[in-house]
Amino acid sequence: MPTTVRGRALIVWDPKQPGRKRDAIDTDQITPAEDCVSESLDTLDERWKAGAFRHVIPDFRQRVHAGETFLVAGDRFAIGSSREMSPAGLKGIADEAGLEMVVVCGANMGDIFRRNALNLGLHVVQCPDAVADARDGDAFEFDVETRALRNVTQAKAYSPVALTAKEDEIRRGGGIFAIGRRELPAARAGKRDIVFPPPDLARRMTSTEQIVWAHRVDKHAAVTPGATLQVYADLLPASDGTAPFAIHTLRQITGSNDVAPLQAAIANDHFVFTGRNADDKQTAISAAFAEHVGMKAPRYAAPGSGIFHFYFPEQGLIVPGGFYPGADSHSRAYGAYGAVGIGIGSTTLGFGWATGYVYFTLARQRRVTFTGRLQPWAGGKDIVLRLLARWGAKQSEGMSVEFVDRDKQLPLPFRNTIANMMAEGEALNGIFARDEITEAWYAERGIDMPYPRVAPGEEAVYERDETLDLTEVAPMIAKPFSPGNAFPAEEVARERITFDKAMIGSCTNGGYTDLLAAALVIRAARAKGIDRAATGAEFVVFPGSNTVKQSIERPDSRLSGASIADVFRAAGAEIRVSWCGPCFGQGPDSLTSGQRAITSFNRNWQNRMGVGGEGYLASPAVVASSALAGYMAPPSELGLTWDPEAYGL
Repeated sequence: MPTTVRGRALIVWDPKQPGRKRDAIDTDQITPAEDCVSESLDTLDERWKAGAFRHVIPDFRQRVHAGETFLVAGDRFAIGSSREMSPAGLKGIADEAGLEMVVVCGANMGDIFRRNALNLGLHVVQCPDAVADARDGDAFEFDVETRALRNVTQAKAYSPVALTAKEDEIRRGGGIFAIGRRELPAARAGKRDIVFPPPDLARRMTSTEQIVWAHRVDKHAAVTPGATLQVYADLLPASDGTAPFAIHTLRQITGSNDVAPLQAAIANDHFVFTGRNADDKQTAISAAFAEHVGMKAPRYAAPGSGIFHFYFPEQGLIVPGGFYPGADSHSRAYGAYGAVGIGIGSTTLGFGWATGYVYFTLARQRRVTFTGRLQPWAGGKDIVLRLLARWGAKQSEGMSVEFVDRDKQLPLPFRNTIANMMAEGEALNGIFARDEITEAWYAERGIDMPYPRVAPGEEAVYERDETLDLTEVAPMIAKPFSPGNAFPAEEVARERITFDKAMIGSCTNGGYTDLLAAALVIRAARAKGIDRAATGAEFVVFPGSNTVKQSIERPDSRLSGASIADVFRAAGAEIRVSWCGPCFGQGPDSLTSGQRAITSFNRNWQNRMGVGGEGYLASPAVVASSALAGYMAPPSELGLTWDPEAYGL
């Protein structure tokens, strides 16, 4: 590797704001979802590289090959998914021409992309001043040893945001494979020791800090924001999309195809029903691996079993007080269950499968306290959309978020939606401390909770401390192309925005309670003479798991003895198998160019639900009322009033 990397600036400009570097580039824009399929564990698929930045800079590959190897973008670069192919694809394009790429961006880079890049040897530099100064074609130099950055054309030198000591060790030490090989013997010989902090210490710690403290490998390591620690994982789940590279990483570290992974789980939920041969090959990699190492249900979920953020909790594999790094950005959903859930990449996951722990950098802490009474037809989706809209361009600033349900009025499905969408809030994680609501959910399912109850300490320190009055939260709709671009649904209804598809489900809103809320809207509308969805649009439902899919076929007294599925079908809706595809532009229900959808999904970034499509986000109740109205609108637009007694709630 050269000690100095030289090249010219390739700036990603904002098409809507001439002269401004583009902010908030998500990983689907770096390497679009339809190009993110690996047919081999040993090579990067050509499509990863061919697809990189295709929808942002059509001639990106040619420009990199011509020497424009310093990719310059604004703040919040590479937010979103955990796909390893984003940094791998960028690195691979430069490698093709015998060059090295350096990503230069502003503040708050996506945490998963950043870790993946360090693991794979892609140079990433956070330096807002360098971004502000850069012009297309400027000559740049990057010192690999010191990480100093220089704009040669403008004769300016910069000192990027520093890495932690452990991050720099991984970078200098040859990446995650080399670190894993060095640590493997001790890791496999060691014994997991999970001990929670004593009361005198816990009172000064947040819930996240206490759980991380308990799961430290080195019991002498300080748990402070900015510290990078080895942390034992209770489960290390992957999807069919992220498992292959994790399997490859495990085998590279262990030097064997026969070493069983530690704490591993795989759910086939992303590319399983696309009908594409390449996707079937990818799914077969996980299936063959599971059979080889003896991984069976519930740790191995066959296609159709469920989306892993629903499936693994309902199977009892996620418990309060646990630490769960998952190879999917929405692993943050586990915070709803009183656990720490974070998104990681496949290389970090494979390292964890080899060692039983991952490297984790503790973030600064933030608290959001929910007060006031929840309003009619409002739910978890409306709360989180309102919060993201309030946070604005900076979002959570990469912090860990402690959620406090002061009056204990948010059921676990609402909490799931809020914690899940901390991925869109760009938080490291979000957590609701275990309480009576959590314990009732586990007791109802007969699931043991082995860890002690963890609650935020009275003297815990938060860098941001805010309150959200639920009295002020109305049903919301998020317009393209950001979940934070959210407005009261009654305001949006005045625009009479029509759509081609209305879709309910996903890991964010695919639970029984979510689907019941939509069914109650349909049932109430029936009393007003509105029996079916408006013509001209598809109405589709995706349960979060097969368990949910089966349960919605059973009679429910709150629907006068009908089942949720009966109510949906009577209104013209179709119920699909449980999977993630439509949420990120896969399968027959994905959007085509020019189509528009209102959904209960979690992301509506550009091209997210299909190239050229427009996605809007709302709660299941609002999606249902929109389907009936024929334009985007809340239940109140249909003249429906909330009646908890009539609905049996």
